[in-house]
Amino acid sequence: RAVVLTGNASVFSGGADVTEFGTANALREPNLRVLIDRIESSDKPVIAAIGGICLGGGFELALGCHFRVALADASIGLPEVKLGLLPGAGGTQRLPRLTGLEAALNLIVSGHPAPAHKFSGTPLIDEIVTGDPAQAGVAFARKVIAEQRPIVRTRERKLRDPQADAFLQFARNTVNAAAGNFPAPIKCVETVALSLSKPFDDAMRIERETFQALMNTPESRALRHVFAAESAADESW
Repeated sequence: RAVVLTGNASVFSGGADVTEFGTANALREPNLRVLIDRIESSDKPVIAAIGGICLGGGFELALGCHFRVALADASIGLPEVKLGLLPGAGGTQRLPRLTGLEAALNLIVSGHPAPAHKFSGTPLIDEIVTGDPAQAGVAFARKVIAEQRPIVRTRERKLRDPQADAFLQFARNTVNAAAGNFPAPIKCVETVALSLSKPFDDAMRIERETFQALMNTPESRALRHVFAAESAADESW
């Protein structure tokens, strides 16, 4: 009657395998966007039970679930900008619908993770839990069933912010001044802004096109090379 997605107390999901970016594996079906759409369209409530690290594509997966519970110190975020990219599986559109525009932009443009408890009381985190995330997720699922809570799909939430225009202009000015020659940060701002002005499916298409365009920039290729080199050095050490 319900589905709980979880990892363990240390890791929910660290996100995509960066070494697959730009290869045939990145295009294989079902890709992450298809998976998230299937989950979001489910008639059964789907609960993400988050412990530890929940980043990138793993966080986007959680955003597509109908409910989310998390340990207070779970680390959530979208670090793609650090690789010269933006979230490519709906993060730019689902996150602002759950946290509001400013909080979403702060996470996406900075690339820095934040503790889950920071979002307690918002639609992003339905409940802060303790102990084993899987057990807490199942307990929450039973509560959802018993209370007959309606499924609210993230894509169907409406984002309204009367201060949006002023904040977006401030964000553009700030990001342009700080980003230098790196194109990804301002693309993050412009793509998140679509959550206010475009239908969800149209904005998702633009998000994907922008992700693919950034993937082919020399800046992203260089940042991904550095990331892979650092990871290899850590493993060899």
